[in-house]
Amino acid sequence: MEQLKKMLIVLSLVMSGSLKAQEEGQFHQDLVIVDGHNDVIYESLLKGRDISKRLSVGHTDIPRLKEGGVDVQVFAVWSDDKQYGKGKAFKHANLQIDLLEKMVHSHAGEIAIGTNSAAIDAIVREGKIAAVIGVEGGNMIENSVENLEALYNRGARYLTLTWNYNLPWASAAAIEVKTEGSAGKGLTALGRRIINRMNELGMMVDLSHVGEQTFYDVLSITTKPVLVSHSNAYTLMPHYRNLKDEQLEALKKNGGVVGVNFYSGFLDPEFTKRVRKLYRKHMGDRGNYTLSTTRQYEKLPKKMQRQADAPLSLLLDHIDYLVKKVGVRHVAIGSDFDGIESSPQGLGDVSTFPVLTKALLERGYSKDDVAQIMGRNFLRILKENEN
Repeated sequence: MEQLKKMLIVLSLVMSGSLKAQEEGQFHQDLVIVDGHNDVIYESLLKGRDISKRLSVGHTDIPRLKEGGVDVQVFAVWSDDKQYGKGKAFKHANLQIDLLEKMVHSHAGEIAIGTNSAAIDAIVREGKIAAVIGVEGGNMIENSVENLEALYNRGARYLTLTWNYNLPWASAAAIEVKTEGSAGKGLTALGRRIINRMNELGMMVDLSHVGEQTFYDVLSITTKPVLVSHSNAYTLMPHYRNLKDEQLEALKKNGGVVGVNFYSGFLDPEFTKRVRKLYRKHMGDRGNYTLSTTRQYEKLPKKMQRQADAPLSLLLDHIDYLVKKVGVRHVAIGSDFDGIESSPQGLGDVSTFPVLTKALLERGYSKDDVAQIMGRNFLRILKENEN
């Protein structure tokens, strides 16, 4: 009889755990999941890959987006400033939008481009993925307000002002940190004109990648809440791509939203050290130790890459910190999938978003908090920017 009782207890625990997993899975599916930044256009569409089918490379395709329960995916349009300068960048941006439109039109039963809150809501209600266009890098407007307007008219709903290089009208974080003094930092008159026009159009200003002076210059003039689409907390990981406490305070006053970036190098202070240690272990005397952390990581076997990846707990720590500083209404998701080589353990591609929902619930976030972080906050700020 005692043995039977023990067996019944074990069975009850197993059934309880299974039921809880089912409930969590259903909760995730019921959420509107929004990923505010993904580079699959550059990583796959430009290389001729068919993302309507499950790919063995990259982080993103339609089958995996469905598996991950992603309802709204921002597709980043990106061009390297050095490779695509004046006379090339605007054309290259349009080519990328062409490719996205072609893919969407070929799979209209599964995905559609959403250009405003109402359209996105309708697409999601139809059970389709809403594709939103975000332009990552002001180099693609080639210093032209008219080009900005043209990209908006093609569906772009945010512009990340800079990538990792300064523009004639705005300075980037990667350059500002190397520059002494204030000369050449921040927005110029043209930069202020561009921000004003974005506000008028209802196009979100994205401050990921921008320098601190540009960040504060924008906040001093914008009439709309800003987006920081894929950045983390500087206090936890001191990298120029992350936001310092003073920036977070300013973002909160503005009413803006910060999307948490999944890149291990923006989450984990030990990531670089761990990669280099594993690379040395793997390569020994054959190694090229002048390679960047990214290149060393890429040369590791998959098993070692997983060992190098940041623990999932660190992503949750950044979310906790951001929520503490700006409030849960101002935190979202901007994975940067297909633009990064390393993501947290357990979050290997877009199919794994349920892992994050489960982890947030286990951290003690309420279902309403999780719903805000995983989608509602991004959609709210999009609507608040619309005219």
